Amino acid sequence: MGFDEEASTSSHRLPSFPREDTPLIVKPKPLSSQFKTFANVFIAIVGAGVLGLPYTFKKTGWLMGLIMLFSVAALTYYCMMLLIFTRRKLETPLGSSSYSSSSSFGPNGFSRIASFGDLGFVVCGSIGRLSVDVMIVLAQAGFCVSYLIFIANTLVNVINSNESSSHKILGFLTPKALYIWGCFPFQLGLNSIPTLTHLAPLSIFADIVDLGAMGVVMVEDVMIFSKNWPVLKAFGDFSVFSYGIGVAVYAFEGIGMILPLESETKDQDKFGKVLGLCMAFISIIYGSFGALGYFAFGEETKDIITTNLGAGLVSILVQMGLCINLFFTFPLMMNPVYEVMERRFCDSRYCIWLRWVIVLGVSLVALSVPNFADFLSLVGSSVCVVLGFVLPALFHLLVFRRELGWKWIALDGIIVVFGVVIGISGTWSSLVEIFAPTA
Repeated sequence: MGFDEEASTSSHRLPSFPREDTPLIVKPKPLSSQFKTFANVFIAIVGAGVLGLPYTFKKTGWLMGLIMLFSVAALTYYCMMLLIFTRRKLETPLGSSSYSSSSSFGPNGFSRIASFGDLGFVVCGSIGRLSVDVMIVLAQAGFCVSYLIFIANTLVNVINSNESSSHKILGFLTPKALYIWGCFPFQLGLNSIPTLTHLAPLSIFADIVDLGAMGVVMVEDVMIFSKNWPVLKAFGDFSVFSYGIGVAVYAFEGIGMILPLESETKDQDKFGKVLGLCMAFISIIYGSFGALGYFAFGEETKDIITTNLGAGLVSILVQMGLCINLFFTFPLMMNPVYEVMERRFCDSRYCIWLRWVIVLGVSLVALSVPNFADFLSLVGSSVCVVLGFVLPALFHLLVFRRELGWKWIALDGIIVVFGVVIGISGTWSSLVEIFAPTA
């Protein structure tokens, strides 16, 4: 059974769900061209995870790291397509009849299964939506924790590079804690904005800065590698396998946005090709960034690659630009968390105190985690693996179980088992790294 044969869209109608099951995305938007879809997918996937790849390559070895990265990219793409096929199947007259008596596209032809959570409800009921909601909250909050860790550690490297990490400012705050608490009141303000419309220009600016910074870092890496030629390893110990998988999964964040993006694509039949090209392009960027960073610094590669750069003006501008990027990306990434929490606890009404409590919780977690790349692996191995692999394959298996041959059933089952095994082993490996005593 091929991708094209597996599912197709239809104008058949899905039922209106009860309040808990109201889609998170309800406003119709203009349909996107292929170019705009490519750009939207790129923005949804590329994030701070790329900055931890050189350190991960140091642990796994450059060749093992590349193999793992490209394998995760291929599997992530496949599972994204499983979500799309499952949604399309449920929106056909025959496919939806097993789950409901009627079905519907929303206004202007948009799907009523508009989000990952909606799909979870249609397939597994309230427990399906709850599972997706919990994973999305943990994943998005985890991304923002890593942003604060990056910002704080980078500022320490730029401003307090000559001081001991245990040095106390004002007698009781470490430099890292000072910078995290310094961001706190500003993040309270940004995260209090009920609509993200005003932050859209900042989001575009953040992505431009991110791409520019990666380009500058890779050029610096090539120049340093041509002078130093450090000793490199191609393969690391098998014990770091799940650790590397976790970071790679984290780097390809954004599966929660795939269904909304596909719904808003003008030519949905070509969405799979656009998504595949975008994933291939991102994989090449990620592989080049991770390998060049490790090639440049070898065993001296740090958890945040930008801290390996010298103290020159270009280096400082790159690091500060990335800090600004993540600072303004924070409220954008937290928006799905607020949507879920306000829907469940505030009857879908805006609640400023709930947002402030969540920002406080994220800040407290960031204070307790010392290493950026280790935390990437933890989030990637736990919640991102479940969101990216386990749930898409499980939902696909449940919906198509009567039509799939044993080979496809086995493949879905293997993906689910693989995700569970990597989730458990990777989470354990990451926690060991995070809580290991420092030399």
